[in-house]
Amino acid sequence: MNEYATSFGNSAADALPAQRAQFIRKTYLLLAAAILAFVVVETFLFVSGAAYAILGVLTLGGSMGWLVVLAAFMGISYLANRWAMSETSSAMQYVGLGIFVIAEAVIFVPMIFIAATYSDVSVIPKAGIVTLGLFLGITATVFLTRTDFSFLGPIVAIGGFAALGFIVASAIFGFSLGSIFAFVMVAFAGTAILYNTSQVLHNYNTNQHVAASLTLFAGIALLFWYILSIFSSRD
Repeated sequence: MNEYATSFGNSAADALPAQRAQFIRKTYLLLAAAILAFVVVETFLFVSGAAYAILGVLTLGGSMGWLVVLAAFMGISYLANRWAMSETSSAMQYVGLGIFVIAEAVIFVPMIFIAATYSDVSVIPKAGIVTLGLFLGITATVFLTRTDFSFLGPIVAIGGFAALGFIVASAIFGFSLGSIFAFVMVAFAGTAILYNTSQVLHNYNTNQHVAASLTLFAGIALLFWYILSIFSSRD
């Protein structure tokens, strides 16, 4: 994402205090709106019955069907991120964020269904509260220490490829990743949020609030996925 850091204007770290404060406020207000939109879309999918159609398609395709969905999600995520980084159109930036939120809601359907059907009804809100609590704690660490965590970039990149490799292998060969993998992924997601929050403050510029909120939302979604997985398996 750093390739766009100089194309919009001054970075948030070098901007005037008022501009930096406005950038941070816009980023986190938009992040809150994205989370709310995710909840609304997810609720609509289940209330309308569309979620069960999605489940039917995934079940029909088996593990290979899930790989196709995962590949499609990665492609949509890439496209949404490019649009959110658009220099030419602010409307396109918001479209990118909106598409990403919808894609996350769709891919969460199986996890939400399992948690709601085979676990206690309180599992989902509990996982949501823990996720937000961890996110706020990580965010506070970056804001209070003002440390640049860019050195975590290679760790996040390598960890992401390794995690993807395990997920693809589990789908192809049919083995379960288990709770240990989920705990490792929670740690990975927390590290990614720490890195991305630092990037937002130190490398994004004051006009990239849409891209910044998308990046942070992606980290929260990943963290929520694996925390919900842990809670569901324990219950």
